[in-house]
Amino acid sequence: MESLAQFKMLILSLCLIFQLGHGFYLPGSYPHKYNVGESLLVKVNSITSIDTEMPFSYYSLPFCKPQGGVKDSAENLGELLMGDRIENSPYKFKMHVNESEIFLCKTDPLSADHFKLLKKRIDEMYQVNLILDNLPAIRYTKKDSYLLRWTGYPVGIKVQDAYYVFNHLKLTVLVHKYEEANVARVMGTGDGAEVIPSMGSGGSDIPGYMVVGFEVVPCNFMHNVQSVKNTKMYEKYPSPIKCDPTTVAMPVKENEPIVFTYEVTFEESDIKWPSRWDAYLKMEGSKVHWFSIMNSLMVITFLAGIVLVIFLRTVRRDLTRYEELDKEAQAQMNEELSGWKLVVGDVFRAPTNASLLCVMVGDGVQILGMAIVTIFFAALGFMSPASRGTLITGMLIFYLILGVAAGYVAVRLWRTIGCGDHKGWVSVSWRAACFFPGIAFLILTLLNFLLWSSHSTGAIPISLFIVLILLWFCISVPLTLIGGYFGAKAPHIEYPVRTNQIPREIPSQKYPSWLLVLGAGTLPFGTLFIELFFIMSSIWMGRVYYVFGFLLIVFILLVVVCAEVSLVLTYMHLCVEDWKWWWKSFFASGSVAIYIFLYSINYLIFDLKSLSGPVSATLYLGYSLLMVLAIMFATGTVGFISSFWFVHYLFSSVKLD
Repeated sequence: MESLAQFKMLILSLCLIFQLGHGFYLPGSYPHKYNVGESLLVKVNSITSIDTEMPFSYYSLPFCKPQGGVKDSAENLGELLMGDRIENSPYKFKMHVNESEIFLCKTDPLSADHFKLLKKRIDEMYQVNLILDNLPAIRYTKKDSYLLRWTGYPVGIKVQDAYYVFNHLKLTVLVHKYEEANVARVMGTGDGAEVIPSMGSGGSDIPGYMVVGFEVVPCNFMHNVQSVKNTKMYEKYPSPIKCDPTTVAMPVKENEPIVFTYEVTFEESDIKWPSRWDAYLKMEGSKVHWFSIMNSLMVITFLAGIVLVIFLRTVRRDLTRYEELDKEAQAQMNEELSGWKLVVGDVFRAPTNASLLCVMVGDGVQILGMAIVTIFFAALGFMSPASRGTLITGMLIFYLILGVAAGYVAVRLWRTIGCGDHKGWVSVSWRAACFFPGIAFLILTLLNFLLWSSHSTGAIPISLFIVLILLWFCISVPLTLIGGYFGAKAPHIEYPVRTNQIPREIPSQKYPSWLLVLGAGTLPFGTLFIELFFIMSSIWMGRVYYVFGFLLIVFILLVVVCAEVSLVLTYMHLCVEDWKWWWKSFFASGSVAIYIFLYSINYLIFDLKSLSGPVSATLYLGYSLLMVLAIMFATGTVGFISSFWFVHYLFSSVKLD
């Protein structure tokens, strides 16, 4: 009995220790308890549209402003790069207190410019994005008996030749009763629940709720402008307001003000706080998404397995036959040699533009490492949609840190090609640190001028541009130079065979070898084109992307297929006595970028039909080009490294004079 009592005390002590720790929450996912009557403040993000893909400030339109003035929320680096501008709003209410017919404001009479801008934003299908407790406002609509979910609500609607602004919002806040983190209740020890104290000073006596949903229904109501002449913000509207989203009543006109009102209703929900993002993640077509990904994985895995088996059997048979010839008749070996064995004296001959290849491989390692680490952490939930901007911020941080790997790989490859020569490693390191980032900055700068001229919040501010340049030259460049230093100190890779002084003539081929290289990208493209559709929809259609676990699997499969394709192409070229395999192995897998860019153009034509204006199309193509270049560097690096390893292993596995 005494030992049992000691065991109980040990359990209670452990419970108290864990309770004092307050638990562990992923970034951006900590629950907030609101007491009844506590103020809830709604924030606004940039207004967005899939018609232009250019975000604008919420207050660029004649909306009501908060009493204390407009204040920016602290955005992280990723949010700024994505064009998010989160600001306070005049919408506020009290927890679990239903209110209706709340007068917000009456705007000044619309000037000609404001009236024209408002009509333009309505024509371009801009959406207003409200945020409550880090949850975007969600809107439900029905189409053909299907329930569609949208984040935000339209600025207005055009009916015939008249424009209507949604001047009344019906807001619904779903709340769930706050559950105290009482370990005894979780463990089910009823007697212990009275012994173990609840977390916090107030205990569970004070009722509290967590926000688990935020819904909006926009309406256009015929307001009486004269009746609110002396009404102040948050006072009761003089007459009842009936919100009917199916009808419009009050068009906007030049030189006339707009009256804004709202109502709020609180509903208790069974939705648990960890599941409150499910409504945003369950977008239409999710079942198709899962089945398509599974089908793609099975088909590509099967094809990759066949290629790998055939390839291994062919190479093994070739090596076995060669060893037997070497043992049987050394004198007849030269007569029996054919295929890849004939290029033994040229296979490790330095390629043209060797320094450029080293720089591209180094940058590819940096991009590939960034992608793997980012997707891995995202799959673990550290970069969930609840944490705005963390995905872009994480990518940038990982890219900066992996500059060490870029410099190391580029310089060590440079020394390997130069047979251990140390000269020029600083130049190679500098170019590795500036090549891809320089291309990215050039594209972003050109696109930024377009956004600046359009006064879009998607434009990167000058201050952020300076920060990015400082991160580049104060962190990325030094780390790349450090990696290059270690690459220069590391022993270079020794070639297993000697290179002849006179290059061997390559026999003429029936078809251009580059044609086969370009066609090799179709198999890697087949591994990701279905996933690519959902990624593109997330970027350009405003949908939430969340299946990072599947993305990690697809990415690993893509790496495997790129390696296999490059190996097969390299072996085929060596068999026809084509010893110029360096660049071809890089582009054999890197050519998948061409098909991705063609797919991006196809997506622009057939899926983004509403994308209007040359500026929007230029932005789309510019960002697509940047993405495609990054993919080419990463996949090309996978193909080159796998081919280099294969060629080195192949020629070190045979005995040659």
